[in-house]
Amino acid sequence: MSGADRAKKKRDLAKEAFDQGLTLMRGNSALRAVTFGICRGEDCVLAPRDGLLRVDSDGTLHVHPARVADPAVWAWSLAHAALHLGFGHLPAAGGRRVQPDRYDLAARCTVVNRFLLTLPVGTAPDHHPLTYPDGDEERLAARWRRSGLPAANQRCGTAGPEPDQLLVPWDTRRGGQPPDRQLEFATALTRTVSAAMDMAGGRRASLHDELEPRRPWEQALSWFISSYPLLGGIAAGIRLVADAELARAHGIRIAAVNAEAGEIYVNPLYHLDEEEWRFVLAHEMLHAALRHGDRCGARDPYLFNVACDYVINGWLREMRVGTMPDGLLHDPELAGLSAEEVYDRIAGDLRRMRRLATLRGRGAGDILGTPLGPPRDHVDLDGLYRRGLARGFDLHERQERGYLPGGLVEEIRALSHPPLPWDARLARWFDEFVPRPQPVRSYARPARRQASTPDIPRAGRWFPPEEVPRCTFGVVLDTSGSMDRTLLGKALGAIASYAAARDVPAARVVFCDAAPHDAGYLPVAEIAGRVRVHGRGGTALQPGIDLLHRADDFPPGAPVLVITDGWCDVLRIRREHAYLVPQGARLPFTARGPVFRVR
Repeated sequence: MSGADRAKKKRDLAKEAFDQGLTLMRGNSALRAVTFGICRGEDCVLAPRDGLLRVDSDGTLHVHPARVADPAVWAWSLAHAALHLGFGHLPAAGGRRVQPDRYDLAARCTVVNRFLLTLPVGTAPDHHPLTYPDGDEERLAARWRRSGLPAANQRCGTAGPEPDQLLVPWDTRRGGQPPDRQLEFATALTRTVSAAMDMAGGRRASLHDELEPRRPWEQALSWFISSYPLLGGIAAGIRLVADAELARAHGIRIAAVNAEAGEIYVNPLYHLDEEEWRFVLAHEMLHAALRHGDRCGARDPYLFNVACDYVINGWLREMRVGTMPDGLLHDPELAGLSAEEVYDRIAGDLRRMRRLATLRGRGAGDILGTPLGPPRDHVDLDGLYRRGLARGFDLHERQERGYLPGGLVEEIRALSHPPLPWDARLARWFDEFVPRPQPVRSYARPARRQASTPDIPRAGRWFPPEEVPRCTFGVVLDTSGSMDRTLLGKALGAIASYAAARDVPAARVVFCDAAPHDAGYLPVAEIAGRVRVHGRGGTALQPGIDLLHRADDFPPGAPVLVITDGWCDVLRIRREHAYLVPQGARLPFTARGPVFRVR
């Protein structure tokens, strides 16, 4: 075989290995989206002499025509060059170009190689380092200009000792705008991550094969996870239920949400495009995350739902999240108001407001109280909504994704500092209004350690008689048949523990059902054991309050704690007082003292 034949055979082996490496690199969907040309001619003056390839800002890869390398190494080198284009290291521009110095070249190659550690494409050459320093291109280049370029990072490109990146002028005679390869790569990478999450959730068998076609509401939910960090954490933990029969049975026109179950119910027969579904899902996720169902309180649930819709729709239009479907509630005059303020405005015209429609339909709120589907396990609500929305807000600010409405920011920050639970608030009430007995020291009473030192007089601690009656409180306890025994147990247990911790010797207790029953002063630890629920129909608590008002042995400054389920008469209390009621119960009057809602 002649020398020419041997050279031809060598070039053919090199081309075969290169083609196999190109096929391996094209197997990655994110890298496949980066467009580039290939120059592999023997007369290419830009191809490296001792390396594999060089890439220029026109998007052309200049490949050594006769270099024989393993296909996996070719795949890694091609991915390295494509990432230079995808990361924006070689932007296309006209005019005279200034070439990057060796520090910029090494920093960019280091960042690309570090990214390739998480992207299994081919195999790195043997001379490349296995570890890479932290920091982006600018920080690494600035650091190395001060301290010197490490030896391990001097040849981490694909052109050997030569630069593997080349800036060339963009030929304006081609016409049009130069391609934005950085946007191409970012879009493809987002699509790949979304497909990977779908595969983890069971909606795809692999990154290339789909189990079922993606429906527009599913695409909208995936968009929040991959592209909108403010609600991405909420979207990752929410479950979409698309059931036409369930929607018909419960009158769901477009969508509804149940925060307790972490489910959004959508009507699959209602036709919206993906942008409109983004608006609908963001609307329902904000209902759940801001806990609008729990904030209703004593207000009309439907009207409060309508007020929350006005506020949320105004925020989403301001943030330009999706497209608002026709017929939803929006009024520019209500911009900047909270849901409670909007409720106060619209509550005056009930007839007109009853005709307005939420996403669920006319006259029905889209905030549901109970799940519609079968029971399922779900994470803690505080973790799902409060932490998810707070972390999404941090990511939104860190990535500078744009401005948010001031009202939404205030509510998210308020969620980051949730209100104290009822028992902690009750403890604060005790600290403020029930004084602790203050012991005094007197030599008239020997100390307990006096026997150990008979020659040294020691003062003893004792409580004066006037201190003990002053440090007490009254308990008016509803013992009718409507009282929940669970409420009684929680309330009395909390009262006993806090009173004992403050050295309160006894409390004045009055049991009330149809008539008051004065139990006198009881040790706080024995209150729960003395309670008997009589079950005599209605409850009259005012006579018990009057009994304490008239009692000569009850200090005039002692506070009163009323424990009731809300089914009672209107109370008039002329001293400091508080109420313990079950969660969701309503008192038939406006309370002047604090109301602790026992969960």
